Amino acid sequence: MKLENAVVLVTGANRGLGQAFVAELLAAGVKKIYAAARDPASITTAGVERVKLDVTRPEDIAGAAESCPDVTLLINNAGITRGSSFLAAGSVDAARAEFETNFFGPLALSQAFAPVLAKNGGGAIVNVLSALAWLNIAGAATYSASKSAAWSLTNGLRNELRAQGTQVVALHVGFMDTDMTKGIELPKSKPADVVKQTLAVLVAGGDEVLADEVSRQIKQGLSAVPGSYMGTGSA
Repeated sequence: MKLENAVVLVTGANRGLGQAFVAELLAAGVKKIYAAARDPASITTAGVERVKLDVTRPEDIAGAAESCPDVTLLINNAGITRGSSFLAAGSVDAARAEFETNFFGPLALSQAFAPVLAKNGGGAIVNVLSALAWLNIAGAATYSASKSAAWSLTNGLRNELRAQGTQVVALHVGFMDTDMTKGIELPKSKPADVVKQTLAVLVAGGDEVLADEVSRQIKQGLSAVPGSYMGTGSA
């Protein structure tokens, strides 16, 4: 996919990785960026069109598809974590919240924008996933489950949208230096570096980004005996 004439919708564009996507896309010279967030006023980057979008609200998604008819690249970045294990008190509520944002949000947005992308020549979808799509740890068990579901969604979308020429890219990354990982004392990737890798894969026509050594090691270990997913680590 060429970025020069791209019209991009970035969800969760007000901070963290979403904000980095916006900055790098502006630097790449895309045609237009729709920067989406639940509170458009929280988006401080200049040179974008702000869009009110809560990815858990069907009416917001329908409104975005109607008001952004020229989109050629959808970046499903918005995500949440509740930091819950499966057996903790409140884990069901945590899982439901995470699935609403991390799985059902990208699903609904992809459904809404697939016809838009087809009309505009095919375009692409980037789904922001996680190394934890392949590995479940106690302190993020419900989050991991939601990202596993989002990985499956991404693979399924790639198959279903191939005929209309829509490229679907899965972005896997471990810890990034964002608000979500504040307080975790482990090596973290810089969001801008993750975005640069993602845009390079997108332009090259690829379908998967392993943005750090953690993602690469876990992916490589999936076929090992025992598999990397058999670990019993905790966060």
